[in-house]
Amino acid sequence: MSSTEQTPAGGTETPVGDPERTTPRPARLAAAAAVAGVEALGLVAGGVYMLVRALTGTPGDLTGAVTGAVTLVALGLIPLAAARGLWLRRSWSRGPAVITQILALPVAWQMLQANSAMIPAGAVLGVLAVTGLVLLVSPATTEALGIRRPGQDAP
Repeated sequence: MSSTEQTPAGGTETPVGDPERTTPRPARLAAAAAVAGVEALGLVAGGVYMLVRALTGTPGDLTGAVTGAVTLVALGLIPLAAARGLWLRRSWSRGPAVITQILALPVAWQMLQANSAMIPAGAVLGVLAVTGLVLLVSPATTEALGIRRPGQDAP
């Protein structure tokens, strides 16, 4: 028997021992991917909002407003890539996802210090960041991504 098998649709070969095909995706990994995806959507939506507002309004510094908007959209690509990688069980994706959560914590804190409508958004961001961190360091997530703990021997 060979180490590959044919899939019914398309005739592509899939390794028999591929964990993506043989074990279900842990709920914690799916939830971590969802958290990163929500954060990505928030960053992209915020950037698009800033861009539209800069182009249709009368900002004092159009260049600065557009630069800020483009930066937010670009930053949204990081958690988006991490979310996709987590969903596809790519071990590299945990690093950018963890960094995104860590960077979100001071942003959430600053939003909570504001005297405006940013307070609820800061609370949501803080909850998402803490939830994301807990999910990303969970043993189920670590195992699903194939990341070994320090001192653990290779299989």
